[in-house]
Amino acid sequence: MSSSSLPSLIQRFFTDRLLVQLGASSCTVAAYRDAFRLLFQYATTTLRRAPSDLRIEDLDVSFLGKFLEHLESERTNCTRTRNNRLSALRAFFRYVAVSEPAFALQCQRVLAIPSKRHERRPVEFLTEEETAALLAAPDTATWVGRRDRALLLLAVQTGLRNSEITSLKREDVGLGTGAHVRCLGKGRKLRCTPLRPDVVAVLKEWMLQQGGEPADPVFPSSRRGRLSADAMQRLVLRHVTTARRTCPSLTTKKVTPHTLRHAAAMSLLHRGVDLSVIALWLGHESTETTQIYLHADMQLKERALAHANPSGLAPDRFRPTDPLLAFLESL
Repeated sequence: MSSSSLPSLIQRFFTDRLLVQLGASSCTVAAYRDAFRLLFQYATTTLRRAPSDLRIEDLDVSFLGKFLEHLESERTNCTRTRNNRLSALRAFFRYVAVSEPAFALQCQRVLAIPSKRHERRPVEFLTEEETAALLAAPDTATWVGRRDRALLLLAVQTGLRNSEITSLKREDVGLGTGAHVRCLGKGRKLRCTPLRPDVVAVLKEWMLQQGGEPADPVFPSSRRGRLSADAMQRLVLRHVTTARRTCPSLTTKKVTPHTLRHAAAMSLLHRGVDLSVIALWLGHESTETTQIYLHADMQLKERALAHANPSGLAPDRFRPTDPLLAFLESL
């Protein structure tokens, strides 16, 4: 195998570039790995060639453009996912351009493939009533229910990401004076998030009953291992389905673990916490990322509109007085 063969370049990109030189996180490596898996599956189907037999020349602009179209049209990936796959390809071809200058022109053409614009919708978050219904959904008479309630309570208070919660170890949780959780977030940023007294009480009881070593996960699976990202998704969906029985407004919302992160941010915003503090709380690189919550909060916009109103009174929303009109308005 020559040093410039595609399999060799792929292996060096993941082992040398990502892991050794960049120290990329496991999430980044997994995302790039999945992108290339999809690419090689598509190449096997269209080029009738095994991945190990592919050449770097096969991955030209025309072929990669068709692959990106395949992601959207046949795999029905959203534009954001398509752009994420393109980011993985760009990272690889930037590495190829440095390692193998003979392919510099091809790399330049690939790097010129633009990201696709996509519609940015307001973030989905839970109201306080919806959050309360979700937290009441787990059956605390069971081991799984007690684990899930502690996990959900921690998620909606701290705003930790899915991966940050599932990788949380017992040694990362401090329940004494200045109770907090420590996590290694995106970009390998270590941050500490304080805990409310009610969350401390639930976690203390859960961890005391659970027991284990400092390196054990705080929220283990039924087999005592670490929860997977998919298991976390299913966990949230299961309890949202239960909560919909008592909170009908949840039926119109698609709730994921990331929705709980949005709920934590919106709760802080409603309580008047400064946007820069929320950015630090969530581990955002810039407050520009955190500004999405300003756009999602209709109450903030209505208060701003009240200041622009000559009377100084907040505008009222239309509320039908007749039951039949109320029914029609709710559709």
